[in-house]
Amino acid sequence: MTWFRVPGSRFKVRVTEIEPGHYARKQLSSRSRLVSWSHGSRFETARQLVQGRAGSRLLDYGCGDGTFLALVADLFPAAVGVDVSPAQIADCARRFGSHRAIRFAMADALDEPDHRGRYDVIVCMEVLEHCPDDVRTGVLDRLQGAAAPGALVVFSVPIEVGPALLAKQAVRALAARRGLVEYATRERYRPGELLRMLCAGVDSSLVREEIVEDLGAGRRLRFTGHKGFNWRRLVPELAAHFSIERRLCSPLPVMGPVLNSQVWFLCRAR
Repeated sequence: MTWFRVPGSRFKVRVTEIEPGHYARKQLSSRSRLVSWSHGSRFETARQLVQGRAGSRLLDYGCGDGTFLALVADLFPAAVGVDVSPAQIADCARRFGSHRAIRFAMADALDEPDHRGRYDVIVCMEVLEHCPDDVRTGVLDRLQGAAAPGALVVFSVPIEVGPALLAKQAVRALAARRGLVEYATRERYRPGELLRMLCAGVDSSLVREEIVEDLGAGRRLRFTGHKGFNWRRLVPELAAHFSIERRLCSPLPVMGPVLNSQVWFLCRAR
């Protein structure tokens, strides 16, 4: 066992020797202190929100490189991570090979009977903003089916409206100028688009570009970027599937959604 510290944060957890994935290397270990602090704070917040249910059955939907599962391995040693990317799942299975109690599967495996009503804690971080409307409805249906009665279901999505958007775009541009290649191809706004999202109301949005990726084996992935995402429009969709019990923002909770990176919804399965 070893101690792992999220850079730029007080967050330190005991985990097994698991090789860091691409996300952890790119964001948590970013050369930009602001980037590493912001993303580290998100994982710290997620851990705090679920730790009261330690030892129960946890599902990480859209697990990516498995960073969150590695950081809560001491709390949830037998968790499940799912993703829509076969390459992500294969990479996680390789890197977590010695930690066999943490399992990985494709997201559509949740449609199988073994997963129905199984999970007491479900975490879905930074996923829904990438889903076209019909895909997002399917994801929420799938999570509703996987949740045990009374399950804690935690969602986080980025804040891409209001003053927070302007601050984020400035940080992204600065990161690109510093040579962080992941920000070189960042999404850009025309002046009218930026003004619309800076002054966004509950129903404001932009036409969002869809990207289609061939995953092989007859699988196709449709997804969007962050541009034009309005977290407020998500609220009624979540409420149709779960009971929303609390909302908070990170990394600076006292600022609310005005100048924060993420908004969180703590929900309860009915």
